[in-house]
Amino acid sequence: VQLVESGGGLVQAGDSLRLSCVASGSFIRINYMGWYRQAPGSQRELVARIRSTNNSTNYADSVKGRFTISGDSAKNTAYLQMNTLKPEDTAVYYCYADLTTMDDTERVRDDYWGRGTQVTVSS
Repeated sequence: VQLVESGGGLVQAGDSLRLSCVASGSFIRINYMGWYRQAPGSQRELVARIRSTNNSTNYADSVKGRFTISGDSAKNTAYLQMNTLKPEDTAVYYCYADLTTMDDTERVRDDYWGRGTQVTVSS
């Protein structure tokens, strides 16, 4: 299983960015996809996630109203639209996916991570 992110970059405060994450490989089902971020000296925190079965979403309080997560199940892809970016949004953004795979004859559910994409917001 591989998760590949794209869309990071350097922007100014108030600008927008759209991150994409594509899941590929051998899996039965995507349960959740989402984004975490980690700023220097800080712990990794959940930004947003979407449940594949019903498209329900969760957001960190700090991004509510500014970020929107969406998914395209046909493409195994999740998107994070980030508007009105602030300098405090600067971090490495990691895509994650809660996937079900087959291990011989058993279903296994586990989390998978992308390598991360840098988002830098200048003031």
